[in-house]
Amino acid sequence: MDNNFKVYTQTSDTLKALAHPVRLCILKGLLEKGSCNVSFMQECLDLPQSTVSQHLQKLRSLGIVETERNGLEVNYSVKDVRIKQLIQLFLGEE
Repeated sequence: MDNNFKVYTQTSDTLKALAHPVRLCILKGLLEKGSCNVSFMQECLDLPQSTVSQHLQKLRSLGIVETERNGLEVNYSVKDVRIKQLIQLFLGEE
């Protein structure tokens, strides 16, 4: 099997994660704001906090977002710089 297969699999998983409208919206918001917590995202998306948290966990497990704890608050930000480029490409932004 091709040595690049692992890279292909990781890329495919990332693209699948980006294919969900809620995750795409979360990432776009994080790129605009820099970082924020689940409560802020939940209010912006008008979705239950548990739903937003599930989507964030998926993005975190793929290394797309990272967390930083500030006391009791956990802030999320985009970790993978390629994501900014992809979102700009997908949404037709500069």
